[in-house]
Amino acid sequence: MYNRRMNTQLAEKIRNAEQLTFSDKIKLIRDLSIPGILAVITETVMGFIDTAMVGALGALASASIGLVMSSTWLFGELINSVSIGFSVQVAHAVGAGKLDRSRRIFKGSILTSLLISFLIAGICYVWAHIAPSWLQAQPEIWKDAIDYLGLYAIFLPIRQLNYLVNGMLQCAGDMKTPSKMAVLMCVLDIIFNFILIFPTRLISIFGIEIWIYGANLGVFGAQLGTSLAVCVCTVISFKVALTKSKELHIKEIRGNWFASKEVLSSAWKIGLPNALAQSVLCMGQIASTKIIAPLGTVAIAAHSFGNTVESICYMPGYGIAAAATTLIGQAIGAGKKELAKDFANIITLLGMSVMGVLAIFLFFTSPMIFAILTPDVEVQRLGVSVIRVVMLAEPLFAASIVITGVLRGAGDTVVPFILNLLSLWGIRITLAFFLAPTMGLMGAWLAMTIDIAIRGVLYLIRLYKTNWLSGVGGQ
Repeated sequence: MYNRRMNTQLAEKIRNAEQLTFSDKIKLIRDLSIPGILAVITETVMGFIDTAMVGALGALASASIGLVMSSTWLFGELINSVSIGFSVQVAHAVGAGKLDRSRRIFKGSILTSLLISFLIAGICYVWAHIAPSWLQAQPEIWKDAIDYLGLYAIFLPIRQLNYLVNGMLQCAGDMKTPSKMAVLMCVLDIIFNFILIFPTRLISIFGIEIWIYGANLGVFGAQLGTSLAVCVCTVISFKVALTKSKELHIKEIRGNWFASKEVLSSAWKIGLPNALAQSVLCMGQIASTKIIAPLGTVAIAAHSFGNTVESICYMPGYGIAAAATTLIGQAIGAGKKELAKDFANIITLLGMSVMGVLAIFLFFTSPMIFAILTPDVEVQRLGVSVIRVVMLAEPLFAASIVITGVLRGAGDTVVPFILNLLSLWGIRITLAFFLAPTMGLMGAWLAMTIDIAIRGVLYLIRLYKTNWLSGVGGQ
């Protein structure tokens, strides 16, 4: 009931923008951003715990996951782009007070997105068996890498539904349910991983020795545990959307379960450029992995752990970006372009401030964090050195992340594609190609740091120096 009332109040406040003071705008941003930040923090914790658990198995196990991690990001972003194509339309409909339309969009998106996800899952499964050899990794990590990515592919349709329903809830103004599901997913992931990764063992709790059953599935168990946690939370999120969300419940909506031609066309226009933008990033990361893989197991493991540690800094930015998409989308749906600009400026500064503070924190605490993640001293030393370099550019990374959310809410996913293409492939990959052979992993991460700094500046120019709302019509 609380979420339903909060969602309605948000839409009403945005439609009555002239009554909003600066402090009211700050409060709206805060109320939407905090649950989003908490959600991605729990996801970061989940990734941190997964990495630490697998790290206990040794550098080879960590390297096998690190090898295909960028591939999971690629296919995850593809299915997420499908959900974005529909959920942004829901934000516009809710902002305009057209709740019947938002429900129809949600209903039509379910089977449509599910069918698309099966195609993406098939491609991912095939790629899982090609990736290790194509990336020129050491043969001893091939099997674990194939098993990990192959199982990820099998569960992709469930992940698609999870992205879809939580994206819909967020764009309808309900940030709390996805946040709660993220926390629950984290807890379930820990429990499932504890059972599935390790063998049966004897532990002592308050002096009492207890045998704990373990399936001893290793790296495969890590992916299985996470996937099962996603399944449970997806079911719960759908129950909330279908029974408690005024904007999304479809019980009384009759008609086709597939998206209409008009909705599908809009989803294509929004989702395809976003998919291309994210694919450019992820394929660039895969290309970076191909450059890093020949450097050896230590470099791959340090690269994998480094990505996990960096996520502590940048994942809150994605939570703020989700809030930005909701606010901008609903403001545009209500025909309030000036309000959309105000929200965009404030929330971008918020994202840069939050990630800037976290970057300072990680710069000084990274040695302790890497010590928790892996017992390998050589991996620790290399990981700390590269993470400290990239922390220097995190505030500008925040700008690109949050402004992407802003532009997404406005339905502009073409510009992020262009900027990502120019920056990542023109700067990061080119520099990494020349620097990694002589500087090792540090060269690849230095290239990444330069890339995200320049990209952040380009996004800031897009936000403050161009009329990014020129192609958007009010309703």
